Amino acid sequence: MNIRQFISEAYTEGTRHGAWLDLLAEIGLSSDQSGDGLDGYANAVLSGAANGVQVARLTAESQTLSPHPLRGRLPLLLLVLNDGAVVETADAEIAVPSGNLVALPPSGSWQFSCPNGVRMVALSVAEVFFNGRRTGFGGIAEPQVFAGTGLAAVLRRTLEAAAEEMDHLPPGEWEAVEHSLAELYLTVLAQSAGRSGSDAQGLAAAALLHRITRTIEHRLADPELTAARVASLEGISERYLQKLFEGTGESFSLYLRERRLQSARATLMSPADVRVPVAEVAYDCGFNDAANFNRLFKERFGLSPGAFRKRHAEGLDTGPGVEQRGWPEQALTGKRLRSPRVIVEENGTTPVFAAADAVDDTADHHLSVEASRVHWGYFSHKLRPVLEVTSGETVMVETLTQHASDDPDLMIRGDAAAENVFDWTTEHKTVDRRGAGPMDASIFGRGAGEGFGVHICTGPIAIRGAEPGDVVEVRILEITPRPSRSPGYEGRFFGSSAAAWWGYHYSELVEEPKPRENITLYEIFPDAAEPYASALYSYRWETQTDPFGTEHKTYDYPGVPVSKERIDPIAPVLQDVKIPLRPHFGVIALAPREAALVDSVPPAYFGGNLDNWRLGKNSAIYLPVSVPGGLLSIGDPHAAQGDGELAGTAIECSMTGTFMLVLHKKADLGGEFFADLTYPLIETPDEWVLTGFSHPNYLAEFGAKGQSQVYAKSSLDLAMKDAFRKARRFLMATQGLSEDEAIALMSAAVDFGVTQVVDGNWGVHAIIKKSLFRERNSNI
Repeated sequence: MNIRQFISEAYTEGTRHGAWLDLLAEIGLSSDQSGDGLDGYANAVLSGAANGVQVARLTAESQTLSPHPLRGRLPLLLLVLNDGAVVETADAEIAVPSGNLVALPPSGSWQFSCPNGVRMVALSVAEVFFNGRRTGFGGIAEPQVFAGTGLAAVLRRTLEAAAEEMDHLPPGEWEAVEHSLAELYLTVLAQSAGRSGSDAQGLAAAALLHRITRTIEHRLADPELTAARVASLEGISERYLQKLFEGTGESFSLYLRERRLQSARATLMSPADVRVPVAEVAYDCGFNDAANFNRLFKERFGLSPGAFRKRHAEGLDTGPGVEQRGWPEQALTGKRLRSPRVIVEENGTTPVFAAADAVDDTADHHLSVEASRVHWGYFSHKLRPVLEVTSGETVMVETLTQHASDDPDLMIRGDAAAENVFDWTTEHKTVDRRGAGPMDASIFGRGAGEGFGVHICTGPIAIRGAEPGDVVEVRILEITPRPSRSPGYEGRFFGSSAAAWWGYHYSELVEEPKPRENITLYEIFPDAAEPYASALYSYRWETQTDPFGTEHKTYDYPGVPVSKERIDPIAPVLQDVKIPLRPHFGVIALAPREAALVDSVPPAYFGGNLDNWRLGKNSAIYLPVSVPGGLLSIGDPHAAQGDGELAGTAIECSMTGTFMLVLHKKADLGGEFFADLTYPLIETPDEWVLTGFSHPNYLAEFGAKGQSQVYAKSSLDLAMKDAFRKARRFLMATQGLSEDEAIALMSAAVDFGVTQVVDGNWGVHAIIKKSLFRERNSNI
């Protein structure tokens, strides 16, 4: 679902007016506002596409609106929400009371005056939305006002509800709203034309034809549908029905065939139906004979159904129109996931590559990074562990950032392990699956796994004896950046950040071009007196072609090697700015129990992509065990990050960490502050950090559609409520406070902060200082 928002305060005085006019033009309106600037406050939210159904909430100071020169052929419908609005034509002035609908012709000399300010909802429907269907509606020549009664009242309430909920509805539900609004829109306008037109007989026939075409749409799948049957359903003669269609220039049979072909075409283009066989598509659209369907389809569209589906998949645009990461909701219905193929290194074998970093000789185990020891973009309880440890043992774990491909010369070249993991040629891709999506890339065609999950995770590591109900404590003893091995850059440290399409900022840009993605490369200085990162250069993402020939118009698939020939580096950038380092691991996760493949982006009860910079050296995280062995994965190393991770990433930098893994058995948890743990709990020397999410367990909450719904339905309000509830529970359980005491303390001394707004499942954390309780507990 494509949602655009305009807020006047987001724009400079010089750009505010133009941005407002641009938004009005999208729904076919112009304004008399002068070019000196937009007066006062203005806010607008617009949902939908120009070639479909668009709903807009508009609020602004007084102005007069008129038709835009490029307005489409169907009328614009406005729901007026304040008094004083007047429609002026050459012959009349028509008052439009609050709560009434007004239909405005797509052209003409009318003006819509709003002396008391603009407060309205607009509904724009493109003719192409009906996909060739005969609507029976010939348009209007003059503005028409609809009082709030009858079917017009139903349309008004539906439009008002749609405008209120459009920010929150997932794409599948919004599509249903679009179709309902379009049908109501057509019916109300057609009925009004029939009542008010001078050619009453002709308009009545048009209204009947509109009703007949709706009957046909509802019965396209019926192979026995005939003119006689439709006529019987509508209570007219077959001869009169045929006459109605002849008046449009085509016969009933030709119209029915065209509608069935158009329906089949839409199904073949739908990502949700990529696995439906062509023959089944034919039968579902009312064709008895699949061979005849293939012939008719090729005659109409120039390609066989199979070739058409393939061509469409190859040409899918995943550029600026992409709304969310992860699975499209429809594609999750009835999907079948195969367990991933994993190459497992048996314990005790010699690593293929020596570590690029100095080995921590004090660690009990060293898990170097290479293709057979990583899983890219997903978690799975089906993965066999690459290492098993006993509680209390230490492990040195090498991790790679998936953003190393933003500049392969700095972060991959010469590093044998990184070259192994990122290896991708025209004939071979070492780590093929990148994400939890289908291996055949049948949704968007990006690549195996579809990038539904992006992080390179080292592991999994099994903790001997871990069982559901236990808690695993992961203590971070050391974090060091991975040095470059590239000739000319040996021993230096580099990282990258992406201001990408999934960032919170992406729809709020004020400078051109819009939209855009920007990549910034950094050098890391970990040995400085005050360690910092300094920007080297940046570039705007331009379409990159991966080694298999797939074009990536946006940053939509991890590990695509960026070609220097396709970018225009910008330097200097962030000149004389030193960014303090906050090294941490964005991803620390145990395997979730609910699904065999889980997108690595949205965090939840099992940990995962927490993206909290407090999870650094000398901290610990406590995670509830869901599957035998726990299956710990670590990745997404960050050199620095701010709360919120606003643009989409931190400074992503390959790192190596040393961890102590401690198993706390369920039977021994009594009295511990992490007893009854159901969420990731971070502990630093001075604080407890509780992680709240919009949806604490989205996999259970939304079921099969969870890996799509979590992206569509997350909000900071929900995350804040979750963080509050967890903090209240923690204070009452661990400190013996009453509910009133816990709430009073939270308001006075607990810091709530936004963890991230870019990971699908938005996060808010609660920071509880241990010093608050030192007099109550001498062990703190």
